[in-house]
Amino acid sequence: MTTLKRTPLFEEYQKAGAKTIDFGGWDLPVQFLSIKEEHEAVRTKAGLFDVSHMGEVEVKGDNALAYLQKMMTNDVSKLVDNQAQYTAMCYPNGGTVDDLLIYRKSEDDYLLVINASNIDKDMDWLNQHKIAGVEVNNISDDIAQLAIQGPIAEEILQTLTDQDLSDIRFFRFQDDVDLSGIKALVSRTGYTGEDGFEIYLQAEQAAELWSRLLETGSSKGLVPCGLGARDTLRFEAKLPLYGQELTSEISPLEAGIGFAVKVGKEEDFIGKDALKKQKEEGLKRKLVGLEMVDKGIPRTGYEVLANDKQIGFVTTGTQSPTLKKNVGLAVIDSEYTEAGTEVYVQVRKKTLKAMVVKTPFYKRS
Repeated sequence: MTTLKRTPLFEEYQKAGAKTIDFGGWDLPVQFLSIKEEHEAVRTKAGLFDVSHMGEVEVKGDNALAYLQKMMTNDVSKLVDNQAQYTAMCYPNGGTVDDLLIYRKSEDDYLLVINASNIDKDMDWLNQHKIAGVEVNNISDDIAQLAIQGPIAEEILQTLTDQDLSDIRFFRFQDDVDLSGIKALVSRTGYTGEDGFEIYLQAEQAAELWSRLLETGSSKGLVPCGLGARDTLRFEAKLPLYGQELTSEISPLEAGIGFAVKVGKEEDFIGKDALKKQKEEGLKRKLVGLEMVDKGIPRTGYEVLANDKQIGFVTTGTQSPTLKKNVGLAVIDSEYTEAGTEVYVQVRKKTLKAMVVKTPFYKRS
C-alpha cells in the first residue's frame, strides 16, 4: 500500500474535522462543511483553499525565455515582470502534457505552477527538452500555496498587509508581500470564476497563515474549502481540469483554450505543427456544455449519443449548486456542437435526453 503524500496543512484539516480522500496520491480534504455550503460561501463571500499539492518549478538563466517559447503553446515573450500567463505544454501530436501558469519575475527568472498529479511527468518532459543556459528546479516541496477566493477575498486579505492589494490586477502578482510578518508571493488569477488571490509561501509557515486568515475572516463569512467545492466552482466557470477536459488525447484547441495557443508566434514550439493543422482543417470535435432534459446526472466518462451512435463523452458533470441544474462538459463531434442541439447521455442503463448549451455555465457579474 503506497503512503499518501500530505501538505503542511494536514494537521489543520484534522483539527477542523475535514473529510479527506486520495486525490492523485495526496491525502486531501474533499470537504470541511458540505460541498454546497463551501461553494455558496465562495460565490457570495469567501473561501480558503489549501492548494499546496500543486507543483512549483523555477526556470532561470540567460536562455530561459527561448526555452519557454519552445515548450509552451502561448507567447511567453508577451509577459512583463510581475505578470502571469495561462498556457499549455503539448506533445508533438497536439495532445496536452499539462496546462499551467507562468509567472515572470524577470527576463531570466520564471516560476511555473503545474498540476499536482503531473509533477514527475512534467519535470521529466522539461528536463528532456532542456537547452544550454537554463536551470530547471522543482521547488514544490519547499512551497505551500493557499488560495482565498470570493467577492470579499480582497477585503479579508487586506487586513493582513499594508500593500495595497487593489494594485495587483488580474493575472498580475507581487513578490515579497508582508502578510503579518510572513513574506509571500501574491497573485490574482483565480480558479473558481470569482475574484481572489493565490499566496505562495515557505511550507513551514503555511499553518500559521491558514489559521490567521480563518481567524481574521470567519466573522466576515470566510470558510475553509475542500476539493469538492473547488471542482464544482471551476466547472461552472468552464475552467478545465487536467485529466478530464485536457489529456494526452485532448488538445488545448479541442478543450476550448485556443486563446492560450499562439500558432502564429515566430518560434517553433512542441506540438505547433499538429495544432496549426487542427486550426486550418477545422476541429473534428470540441468541448461543449450539456444540460440534462431528462432526470439524471452526466458523470465523467459517460457516452454521449446522437442518431444511435456515440459522438463523444462527458469530461465532467454534476448538479450545479448555483444553477440547480444537472449539467456537464463533453467532448463531442463538431457537427453536434451548436447550442440547442439535442443529444443523449448513456447514464448507466438509461439513455437520457440532453441539450447542448452555451458555456460558461456561470459568469460573475
